[in-house]
Amino acid sequence: MNLLPIRAHRPRTPARLLLASLAGVLLLGVSGCAGSGEERPSVVVTTNILGDITRNVVGDEAEVTVLMQADADPHSFGISAPQAASLEQADLVVYNGLGLEENVLRHVRAAQEAGVSTLAVGEAVDPITYTAGESADEPDPHFWTDPERVRKAVGLIADEVTAHVRGVDTSTVRRNASAYEAQVTELTAWMRARFDEIPPGRRQLVTNHHVFGYLAQRFRFHIVGAVIPSGTTLASPSASDLKSLADAVRTAGVKAIFADSSQPARLAQVIERESGIDVDVVPLFSESLTTKGKGAATYLEMMRANTTSIAIGLGTA
Repeated sequence: MNLLPIRAHRPRTPARLLLASLAGVLLLGVSGCAGSGEERPSVVVTTNILGDITRNVVGDEAEVTVLMQADADPHSFGISAPQAASLEQADLVVYNGLGLEENVLRHVRAAQEAGVSTLAVGEAVDPITYTAGESADEPDPHFWTDPERVRKAVGLIADEVTAHVRGVDTSTVRRNASAYEAQVTELTAWMRARFDEIPPGRRQLVTNHHVFGYLAQRFRFHIVGAVIPSGTTLASPSASDLKSLADAVRTAGVKAIFADSSQPARLAQVIERESGIDVDVVPLFSESLTTKGKGAATYLEMMRANTTSIAIGLGTA
């Protein structure tokens, strides 16, 4: 009698059980990715001008959150409770300082007290003081109107990011900073060439408030005065202030008054009427970037637009 070999039968895994196991593995993988995404390093920046500069330095190495919206006023913008909380959860907070972000500085101080690393850029780029008006002898926070100080700021931001933001690739941040510094250096040369076309006697600025001191120092302009004789847009001119400026405009023979594009030009138009001479009111992007397509979506675009407007306004085209 032939006996067939007896074989042990292995229990089979039901197909639905196998699929459930695979699904579990996939879910673990997805949740693991989500967890690592939540831990991405964070840099919070107060103003949108500094935000654009910082993003060029950081690149994709960390999440950069900018608190100030486009076309806002850095002297008066506020932030929400979640935004305030984001400051204390950041690896690094980059802010202007020198009193610029008047409604946000207390939140920056709270982040400092919570142990967050912070960088006051304006205080570290050789700030100047106002020379006239209500803010005379106080530090001027508007350093970004001088591209050479912005170039210095790029290096400072890169130093702080590599020192305090966990997990970033140092070499990538340094390459980003170097590339952006080259663009800012090119901007400085272009601005100087454009301004050199303006005869020295016409290099006279009248603005809504004192905002172009750094630009005047770098490119040899004379500031005749400001409609609001202060470093902040929150101040208001008196009747005597307006008369004094109108007299100065008339004496200097100023051809244009430059008003911030985010602020009404009404006061500049009052000066035009009071001075009794033909003066153009020219909008500039002095305190804030705009949304994309509105003329000043980046720092480099803003400075080129302002340079062109100043050159045309003072009679080179």
